[in-house]
Amino acid sequence: MHWKVYLSGEIHSDWRQQIIDGAAELNLPVSFYSANTDHDSSDAAGDFLAPQSEGFWRDHKSSKVNGIRTRRLLKDCDIAVIRFGEKYKQWNAAFDAGVCAALGTPYITLHDESIIHPLKEVDAEAMAWSTTPQQVVEILKYTTS
Repeated sequence: MHWKVYLSGEIHSDWRQQIIDGAAELNLPVSFYSANTDHDSSDAAGDFLAPQSEGFWRDHKSSKVNGIRTRRLLKDCDIAVIRFGEKYKQWNAAFDAGVCAALGTPYITLHDESIIHPLKEVDAEAMAWSTTPQQVVEILKYTTS
């Protein structure tokens, strides 16, 4: 069986590539998807829509355009990996975790121990909590075999 894995969250490190590379090395039957990870183009996703604006309405329009992709991919994935980094608050990742919980889509959280407390509800719904991309690869290896 081939699995669709959605990679959500923090965009400032190479965690996605580490998981993709690890899965490829093991020849796991998985395909990876994610939201747009280019911050500037994600922020500008709705800029072509009228009226032109900054601030709230620019973010609102772009969020909705980005949401077309995100909703479809979250709905269709077999499992999601949701990464929370140390530097920024990833409200979008927390939202994705909530969508997964509501849909009954299993997800794995990926974050270090320093943010266990603020993520306690998100982790409570997760099927696993990992601290490294390699742990995620091991979970994928086990679940896809």
